[in-house]
Amino acid sequence: MSEVVAAAWVCVRDRSVLVVRAHDSDAFYLPGGKPEPGETHAEAAARETLEEVGIVVKADQLQFFRTIEAPAHNRPPGTRVRLVTFLGEPSEPDATPAVANEIAELGWFTSADAARCAPAIRLLLDELVRADLID
Repeated sequence: MSEVVAAAWVCVRDRSVLVVRAHDSDAFYLPGGKPEPGETHAEAAARETLEEVGIVVKADQLQFFRTIEAPAHNRPPGTRVRLVTFLGEPSEPDATPAVANEIAELGWFTSADAARCAPAIRLLLDELVRADLID
């Protein structure tokens, strides 16, 4: 069984969480991706957030939230994902996320939108509800 390790930013506003969908995917994820060699999880989350939604978050200001393990979406059967997630405010508090690069659309989801998300994000939505961050 193979494992994909990824890092992602959890952006909560008005009791919803920011999610993105890539052009080649039918499911929503958090802004994030795989760390490059020598990069920390927080650095990867910050870099990918800027690349995917144009928001600057500083790696040294991100706070670890949860590590989620689940079947990987759009990967061969048996592939798992280990998603390391971080909370943190953008450098510009009023910054508005916008689609960029491989991202086709973004949205603000609550637990009611779980069916539209990749398996790891469904689990994350449950964690956000338990932490009383989203509805």
